Amino acid sequence: VQLQASGGGLVQAGGSLRLSCAASGAFFHIVAMGWYRQAPGKQRDLVAAIPSGGTTNYADSVKGRFTISRDNARNTVYLQMNSLKPEDTAVYYCNALIVTKSGKYDYWGQGTLVTVSS
Repeated sequence: VQLQASGGGLVQAGGSLRLSCAASGAFFHIVAMGWYRQAPGKQRDLVAAIPSGGTTNYADSVKGRFTISRDNARNTVYLQMNSLKPEDTAVYYCNALIVTKSGKYDYWGQGTLVTVSS
């Protein structure tokens, strides 16, 4: 199973970016997908998560600005980021909890850099 993330880049404060992450490989079911971020010198923190059923979950710092969504047919999760701030600068990682024939595992994408200039 692989997660391939894309969509990062450089944007001015107040701008928008959309991240995508697609899961591929042999698996039965994606339980949940989400996005984390890690700024230089800081720990990796949850940004947003979306389970296969149930409500979405956002970090307080991004509520009202970021929207997570999921296309189950494409095994893809998106993160629409609006009103970006310099403090949103980080490497963004997608994450998925996936059921395979050998069990349920946590998978991570390779990370995509988001840089917000002031």
